[in-house]
Amino acid sequence: MTRIRVLVVDDSVVIRKLLSETLSQDHALEVVGVASDGKIALAKIPLLKPDLITLDVEMPVMNGLETLAAVRKSYPKLPVIMFSTLTEHGAAATLDALSLGASDYATKPSNTGSAEVAIERIRADLIPKIKALCGVASLKLQPLARTRAVSKERVRTKSRIDIVAIGTSTGGPNALAEVLPKIPGDFPVPIVVVQHMPPIFTRLLAERLASRSTIPVEEGIAGTVLSAGHAWIAPGNFHMKVIRGGGEARINLNQAAPENSCRPAVDVLFRSVATAFGPNTLAVVMTGMGSDGVLGAQSICDVGGEVIIQDEASSVVWGMPGLVRASGLDDAAFPLDQLGNEITRRVQQSRALRPLESKNYTLSEHSAK
Repeated sequence: MTRIRVLVVDDSVVIRKLLSETLSQDHALEVVGVASDGKIALAKIPLLKPDLITLDVEMPVMNGLETLAAVRKSYPKLPVIMFSTLTEHGAAATLDALSLGASDYATKPSNTGSAEVAIERIRADLIPKIKALCGVASLKLQPLARTRAVSKERVRTKSRIDIVAIGTSTGGPNALAEVLPKIPGDFPVPIVVVQHMPPIFTRLLAERLASRSTIPVEEGIAGTVLSAGHAWIAPGNFHMKVIRGGGEARINLNQAAPENSCRPAVDVLFRSVATAFGPNTLAVVMTGMGSDGVLGAQSICDVGGEVIIQDEASSVVWGMPGLVRASGLDDAAFPLDQLGNEITRRVQQSRALRPLESKNYTLSEHSAK
């Protein structure tokens, strides 16, 4: 097996050593070089021909964003993973990097007090991303054992859509920046989103999406009443659920155990929406590695809701949507540039045809615009 060639770019000797040693212990990876700043890295790329670069944000001479811009100009398809600190500044710089074309990011293990813990975090977070971006899938696109039979038997009721639930991971920030700005201001239902991200990152992501979108976009807050034409992003390190009662639907947050190694998890959100809205649900699974969202999509299918996915060609990693497709759970796949309009079309069409269908839930029409 050909090993994945990795170039580590970081101004910290400690981080370069930690990354090099940890990555090299995986038989699928080979660290072919290191660089202490972007200028050195750019000189080494044509010599070392790496398959992927890990790139620090804060460096002397040429920082991560400057380096990324230069890499994208000369090597538009070379995967780049930003390796940043879990701080306000680090999160903002990482989101800038993603918008400039970084493939993904991982947060540096800090304040662990233990080299073993730091190494384990790199193994759990960074290595799977390297493999996924270089086409070495850690999870084959095999359908879930029970979904094929169930999906064949389910009958689509084509119910009126009263909520949209979106799940995404790797490549998600840019994908959401493509989809949410296409949602019109008079969108008649709420949107709830899980994007795999740590704390701080999700708040800044919501703020950036809000600045580009007609509809308000906020980080989810416990107890918030869902309203039409408004989107909420699950906060990092919290599962987000939708709880319905008394004619309203509210956001519930908890820190129960991670699912699929994720908190927030798409499965948690999708299951709650299936329970709260049943067949009146439209779920959207977008680009991302891993299996999160497949069991949740199953729950939505089981109650007669609709599931659509982002297509393979436009996904950074087709893990999450690919597994939904392999399990026979989606109604259709769409390119990223069509998803926003397709979501809008399905919602508006379903409600025009069935305006009085929702039996026990009155959507709050007020919105915190």
